[in-house]
Amino acid sequence: MTTKTLRSVQDLVQAGLIAPDRLPALERVAAQYAVAITAPMAELIDSADAHDPIARQFMPTEVELELRPEESADPIGDLPHSPVEGIVHRYPDRCLLKLNHACAVYCRFCFRREMVGPEGVRSLSPAALDAAMAYIAERPDIWEVIVTGGDPFILSPRRLREVMGRLGEIGHVKVVRFHTRVPAVQPETVTDELVAALQAPGKAVYVALHANHAREFTAEARAACARIVDAGVPMLGQTVLLAGVNDDPETLTALMRAFVETRIKPYYLHHADLALGTGHLRTSVETGQAIMRAMRGAVSGLCQPTYILDIPGGHGKVPVGPEYLADGSVEDPAGRRHAYPPKAAS
Repeated sequence: MTTKTLRSVQDLVQAGLIAPDRLPALERVAAQYAVAITAPMAELIDSADAHDPIARQFMPTEVELELRPEESADPIGDLPHSPVEGIVHRYPDRCLLKLNHACAVYCRFCFRREMVGPEGVRSLSPAALDAAMAYIAERPDIWEVIVTGGDPFILSPRRLREVMGRLGEIGHVKVVRFHTRVPAVQPETVTDELVAALQAPGKAVYVALHANHAREFTAEARAACARIVDAGVPMLGQTVLLAGVNDDPETLTALMRAFVETRIKPYYLHHADLALGTGHLRTSVETGQAIMRAMRGAVSGLCQPTYILDIPGGHGKVPVGPEYLADGSVEDPAGRRHAYPPKAAS
């Protein structure tokens, strides 16, 4: 049983998660893309299962060095919309505030994999944070600030409290949303002190949890989420559609039910981005649409996320779920079509 975060391929060998003969090849992958698997996630991995869905998310593989022509180091176009360090301002009423570029775990499909990790972009310096806060304060159209990274929940409560205090002084910012994996992958660090640090007078605070498989909702993860929700902070769920992880209706339904049972509203199902070396984890859009169609009607509406594609090049997110209304008719959950509006009885 491991008790520490595994941060190298050698750590993975010592933990019995990979065979020693794979070490040279995987060292080349780790030199390109950061590796970190927390103890709770390592404990979930079934090393006897070559298709384990937890391993597919976090374990490096040789195919990550196989690049496809459509892939990009900046697949969703953050850089053209980053006017100052730490800010991404793509939409009029909201912006990202990227405080750091480190995470508790490193996902093999991450769209910022070129930026995160020990060799990635550095965290914001005090001067850079001042400039980012000034940018937000000078733009009254910014109604929501999305605190992301990296993962902001790896920061100390003191640092989070400082950031929230500064955002709390900006009157036109009404909503602050944190994006994190920590409540699932490192739940013991979600302390009452950390949860209290998220709050600021007059601000609506939300926490969006990224999880991709129901097995991530361990008893400890559910307890960490309960500490957040019980403190009056609503939670949202974000998921990436991943081949071999959650790309069938049964698996995705189990995940969405796990979110809802934990008092988290599923928000987005992201189509996997065209990040470098991630082709083995992407599905087709048609696969995602078929899954969403299978879930509609059969599964509670509380469990229905919006299936989203982030258009490459920085053009924004759009829903790409199945269409039901076309050519004067509407399709019901059983696949039958009905005239709409209904024709008047003669």
